[in-house]
Amino acid sequence: MMKFVVKNKENIRRSLEMHRHFFISHFHFSYLISHFSFIFLFLFVFAAFAAQPARKRAPRKKTEDKRVYLIHSDNLHYDQYRNGDAQVLHGNVHFRHNGADLYCDSAHFYEASNSFEAFGHVKMIQGDTLRLTSDYAYYDGNDQLAQARYNVILKHRKSTLYTDSLDYDRMYSFGNFFEGGKLVDGSSVLTSDWGEYHTDTKMAIFYYDVQLKDKKMFLTTDSLYYDTQTSQAHIVGPSTITSGGSRIYSEDGYYNTKTERSELFGRSVIRDGGKTLVGDSVYHNAADGTNYAYWNVVFTDSLNKNMLTGDYCEYNDSTGYAMSTKRAVVMDYSQRDTLYMHADTFKIFTFNIRTDSVYRKIHAYNKVRAYRVDVQAVCDSLVYNSKDSLMTMYKDPIVWNMNQQLFGEEIRVYMKDSTIDHAHVINQAFSAEQMADSVHFNQVASKEMKAFFQKGEIRETHAIDNVFIVYYPIDESDSTLIGLNYTETPLMKMFLEKRKMKKIWMEKPSGVLYPMTQIPPDKYFLPQYAWFDYVRPLNREDIFNWRPKKAGTELKEEKRREVPKRTNQNDRRDSALTR
Repeated sequence: MMKFVVKNKENIRRSLEMHRHFFISHFHFSYLISHFSFIFLFLFVFAAFAAQPARKRAPRKKTEDKRVYLIHSDNLHYDQYRNGDAQVLHGNVHFRHNGADLYCDSAHFYEASNSFEAFGHVKMIQGDTLRLTSDYAYYDGNDQLAQARYNVILKHRKSTLYTDSLDYDRMYSFGNFFEGGKLVDGSSVLTSDWGEYHTDTKMAIFYYDVQLKDKKMFLTTDSLYYDTQTSQAHIVGPSTITSGGSRIYSEDGYYNTKTERSELFGRSVIRDGGKTLVGDSVYHNAADGTNYAYWNVVFTDSLNKNMLTGDYCEYNDSTGYAMSTKRAVVMDYSQRDTLYMHADTFKIFTFNIRTDSVYRKIHAYNKVRAYRVDVQAVCDSLVYNSKDSLMTMYKDPIVWNMNQQLFGEEIRVYMKDSTIDHAHVINQAFSAEQMADSVHFNQVASKEMKAFFQKGEIRETHAIDNVFIVYYPIDESDSTLIGLNYTETPLMKMFLEKRKMKKIWMEKPSGVLYPMTQIPPDKYFLPQYAWFDYVRPLNREDIFNWRPKKAGTELKEEKRREVPKRTNQNDRRDSALTR
């Protein structure tokens, strides 16, 4: 069996020198023979084709050199019995292949298959952007594939991949790991059980038990695409993102670790404390706390038991500001029955956020309509202030409760423990109650009205200033109407129990009781009478259907008499009187 050993550099040099002299002598002899043969061949070809026109020769195609070159090794030996076709290299081994330099402590070089195994401090450098290190590697020059194992580190520009098993394909510029890996990109750290990294597109694809950590966020998922060039993660499966006090769930979306902005699709969910935001498309900015949601949006405040829906919503975690429009609806489910309210736009402003003195203002404006089983309302605009639990309705407000209707220039409703405590109707107050026969109406008109409630039931009402009353007393024996009682008084107080009048008090009243057969036609209805049943919301779906008052029935704001301004003439007169 042949055995060849080169012990040191001097033996290698002498052997190469002897081969060089032999090669040169052999080359000169061969050259003379081939030279004369070429001359005779050239003359023969020239004579045969001298009459033909000259042709342009196509340039010879350059063939890519795929060979792996051994550049240096301190020691080399070949033992076919022990190592087969491998050339065994030791000490500062250096290979070069297709623009890449590969270094290691020792190697087995398989020249016939154009491959080698590298051992100890393995290092591959490609240009000035890619560096691969490991404890062991197998490199196939034909496929340009490096299989690195143990303590593998792939550095590409500003990104670094750590793993124990990496197959890097130089031909297609990507590496895949399959025994756990960690990608560090600036302040972002991405880990998973299996994944790929593409050096040409700078895209990382991670699968199974994926975790993305940054200074202010933590993402968990089973599938994730991460662009190291833009620092943007693409969510392609069930994922959870924790950012500050917010928790996001999404199955399709993008998150940028640099800008802390999310673009989420497919009914993604954002939770912040007791608040939840859901939409077909949700945009979240963790840096300033802003959230934008589009189409079928639901914003839920479980602490205050209310909900805001619409096709467009905004919410700011930092300021507590929220806005909803496009079929916007507010739902309050703090009571037994849910209240549904629609307006063109809702806005929520939060004051003294994250303090014990926090309070909110809710603005609803343009075509406000509300429905609950026991109460309905319409107005042009509305403001609710949680600081004093006050809801104020502006411009043609109307409230219905069963067979009763109430309106005025402005209606204020004061709440206590999420239930109505008392209400105040300011200017042109009018109340009407439809009788069982649907023909006659009890009516009260005054400048102001107040109503007081206990456990949600009305207990006492006050009609104040210029009070006019139309009232039909009922015979309790047969429930027939006795007559019409027309009364005028400056003040009336009515006390009720279980929605029935228990006692009534009036200050200096004057009135007439007309028998049913002797009622003058002009006494059936007060001048302020109007019954807006055609405006009243019929159910929760009807709140979207705006029906205005008929022309001429709108309330016209009455001008208040102003206190005369003092003049110099009045001052002189007062001064003269005092003298």
